[in-house]
Amino acid sequence: MRRMSALLPLALAAGCGGAPAAPEAAPSATSAPPKMARDAFNRGAQANAVPLFWRADSNGDGWPDADEVVVLWGPGTPKRSDWFANGQPTPALWAAMKGFGQAAGSDDPKEAARLEKLTAEMALSRPTLAEVDLSGLSTAEKAMVGHLLAAGRVIDRLYARQKGALRHADAIASGDPLSQAVFFRNQGPWCVGPDLDADPDCSALPSRPAKRFGLYPDAIQADGNFCKTIAARPDARALLHQFSAVVATEGGDLKAVPYHEHFGEDMRAVARSLEAAAKTIEGVASEAALRTYLLAAADAFRTNNWPAADEAWAAMNARNSKWYLRVGPDETYFEPCNEKAAFHMTLARIDQGSLKWQDTLDPLKGDMEKALAALAGAPYVARTVDFHLPDFIHIALNAGDDRNAFGATIGQSLPNWGPVANEGRGRTVAMTNLYTDADSKRLFRQKAESVLCADAMAHFSVDDGPDVLGTVLHEAAHNLGPAHDYAVDGKKDGEVFGGPLAATLEEFKAQTAALYFTEWLAARKVIDRTLANQAHVRSLLWAMGQQSNGLYTGEGRVRPYPQLATMQIGTLTDAGVLVWREAAKAANGEDTGCYGVDFEKLAPAVETLMARVARIKATGDKADAEAIKARYVDAKDALATRRDEIQARWRRAPKTTFVYSVSVE
Repeated sequence: MRRMSALLPLALAAGCGGAPAAPEAAPSATSAPPKMARDAFNRGAQANAVPLFWRADSNGDGWPDADEVVVLWGPGTPKRSDWFANGQPTPALWAAMKGFGQAAGSDDPKEAARLEKLTAEMALSRPTLAEVDLSGLSTAEKAMVGHLLAAGRVIDRLYARQKGALRHADAIASGDPLSQAVFFRNQGPWCVGPDLDADPDCSALPSRPAKRFGLYPDAIQADGNFCKTIAARPDARALLHQFSAVVATEGGDLKAVPYHEHFGEDMRAVARSLEAAAKTIEGVASEAALRTYLLAAADAFRTNNWPAADEAWAAMNARNSKWYLRVGPDETYFEPCNEKAAFHMTLARIDQGSLKWQDTLDPLKGDMEKALAALAGAPYVARTVDFHLPDFIHIALNAGDDRNAFGATIGQSLPNWGPVANEGRGRTVAMTNLYTDADSKRLFRQKAESVLCADAMAHFSVDDGPDVLGTVLHEAAHNLGPAHDYAVDGKKDGEVFGGPLAATLEEFKAQTAALYFTEWLAARKVIDRTLANQAHVRSLLWAMGQQSNGLYTGEGRVRPYPQLATMQIGTLTDAGVLVWREAAKAANGEDTGCYGVDFEKLAPAVETLMARVARIKATGDKADAEAIKARYVDAKDALATRRDEIQARWRRAPKTTFVYSVSVE
């Protein structure tokens, strides 16, 4: 078998021991497998670790022709010639396709049970292509992209080290493509699907290793309360610093080690790729801002000096670069203490359509801050904010923490710490090419029709506008009001609320602000009522979809987005905004019981909720935060029963797994 990267082995064909060779002639018709639907091909390719995606059956012949199939970014450097020669599928591709849809099995009952669980795990999602054609770039920019794609592979490796997954990468058998596929998609051997994440048999490794993150000593992680134990120490602030790992000393104590020391080899490898990328565009005057960021980020990977990189990054925008790049450690949701920043990379092209929203909302930023400050009340005082309103970006590649097993981030506001964040000078983005394909829109409409009554469904739209509006306002709100670095009595939110609750509250604030500012803009005639109601419905459906992911992981860790969604849905139900009609038919005409939306009650209810959440963060009111969580997340009542029903309907359709193809030829 060929090793594709140090992250994991990837079999290039089911049952194949090495890279498939190009045939001397096209395969005969007798060697071809039966024709199959495009979706079956793509799901089969994913489950068999075949890095291909059939984007469209353009000629309707039922075969994956060479010009209809793209090679996906992933471990190593998969080659088109492995799968197509002289425009025809190779015998290796036909051999792989014959394995698509066939259940993996074993004579060993224990192994058979494991493979059955992995099959169920992979069946939860449908691969969806994010494709970018960069063949029209200059030679210099093509070379730059090549170095950034290489950096992305090391970012995947760094993230695997943080998750504690890299130690298991070489243990997967060469003849087990299903396990290889799960390991790559999930970035580790552990299942992540609802319910299956709690099943020890659902593992890409027969040894079924326990999850132990690479950010803390293994020995302390067996204690489910180890995060609280660290937080109670006098040196907690140093140990829980976002850009460090915790290690055990020879004497058995704990100490913090900066990322650039703990992950030194891989961080230096990323730095070299970024420096090489910067060198390729030395003569491209229009990308001077990008080059400055590449060099600053490279230095940060060598020194852990992330604020300097943030300054260079914040100086980039849609007017001085065609590119969006963020590479480094940022979000903290992935690990049990919600304190350590995860390595990720987002590479995208700027969509100039964002300039319209920026020109519309930029004059209103100060008024938006004052409005949120008034709701928060003392001791919070409105700040002078100067953050960038969202750039719209067209994703080329997500790596590391950005490459999720299910779904993808559709908006982000960074950085989370340091002077750029504290002074409101961060950047916000909305990803505009995700979930925009015809298959995604069709499935989303089906989900909406299964939970909404017909009158609420009348305000539903699959157009991009309503969803983009919600994303823009959510991400802008991360820069408004009390946020990550706001302190109460000298303590920041993680110290006041604890990492998991603090993370949930910040997202709760931002998502509630998306509803609040939608009404705020409509009242000022910046947007019309039709768009406002469509945006509200999309935001409410987003919350229902988040609930379907489960409120806790299999290990009992908090899922911030599903929990904030549950608190929001519950609050709006109690306020009479969301109205459950027990006997009514849903818009699909099949399901009994559906949600209506009382738009007349929405504005006052959202303002009340916005004020409550903002006050909790402004005053450090942990008791009220826990009261909301207890009422809507942990209570076993009629709301929980209804949540289970909505969850069951939402889960009928497969989740989305984004796969990436970046073409520079």
